[in-house]
Amino acid sequence: MDSQTYELIVQADEKKLKGEHMDAIKICEKILNEDLRCIEAYEEIGDNYLSLKEFEKAEKALLKAIQLKGHSANANYLLGFVYSSLAQWKKSIKHLELADEIQKNHPEILRCLGWSLFHGGQRKKGVIILERSLNLAPADCLILCDLGVCYLNERNFERAIHLFARALDIEPSNEKAKECLDTARFFEREYKKPKERINFLVTPLINALNLLYFV
Repeated sequence: MDSQTYELIVQADEKKLKGEHMDAIKICEKILNEDLRCIEAYEEIGDNYLSLKEFEKAEKALLKAIQLKGHSANANYLLGFVYSSLAQWKKSIKHLELADEIQKNHPEILRCLGWSLFHGGQRKKGVIILERSLNLAPADCLILCDLGVCYLNERNFERAIHLFARALDIEPSNEKAKECLDTARFFEREYKKPKERINFLVTPLINALNLLYFV
């Protein structure tokens, strides 16, 4: 990558961090007008479209990056995130496992991989990998909350409450952590009631929380 392209990538990344995603995309498109093989530009475009929840456009850009460089940890991680957002768990796991092979012990890659494994039916393995991710980044509120939601699904309310409370200690203004903590405490109380009430109330509410968690 030449110095001019590097400066443009830095500019695009700064725009992305400010939430100016379309401006970031335009900068990357400018790069591609000069160099159609710039992997970093495709990755940035994919990342920005992911933030905008335009998953089809994100997928297209990231597949192009992988076509140019199959062993890009970043492109595979981002594409795995796209497929996770679409609940396409098998595809998500495939790309996240490849990202993990390329870049070992990256807590964000492991967070997303653990989440996809859990929701893709490999619950025990998903929790183990999320716990590993948390060990690598113990103050990461995204990991704390993802792991808490998984434990909530497993009805391990004590562990879920502990994780959500830790997230709030780190980020007191984190509204999702607060909502999850309140919900976990509610479920813990409900779980002590008669079994027929548990099955009628707790299961659908946990399912509803899973849907709301990523809104």
